[in-house]
Amino acid sequence: MVTANEAKKFKRKLTGVVVSDKPNKTVVVNVSRKFMHAKYSKFIQQDKKYHAHDENNSAKTGDKVVIIESRPHSKMKKWELLKIL
Repeated sequence: MVTANEAKKFKRKLTGVVVSDKPNKTVVVNVSRKFMHAKYSKFIQQDKKYHAHDENNSAKTGDKVVIIESRPHSKMKKWELLKIL
């Protein structure tokens, strides 16, 4: 069984770019990933947007940020802003 302290070590971290900071205490982060298609051996880029909690409204549009998995803050927000790169 994993203790509470050990569980914190395994939270997922994602790096992306802020595409929107309009909602209060929320940023929308676009995370891109590249992978090779199994059949066609061609690199594909996939984008996904995550809503993250930003307590101090510190991140602005265009900033590169790191977000970390957290408890649900709302229906859409299950990530928190860790730092601005």
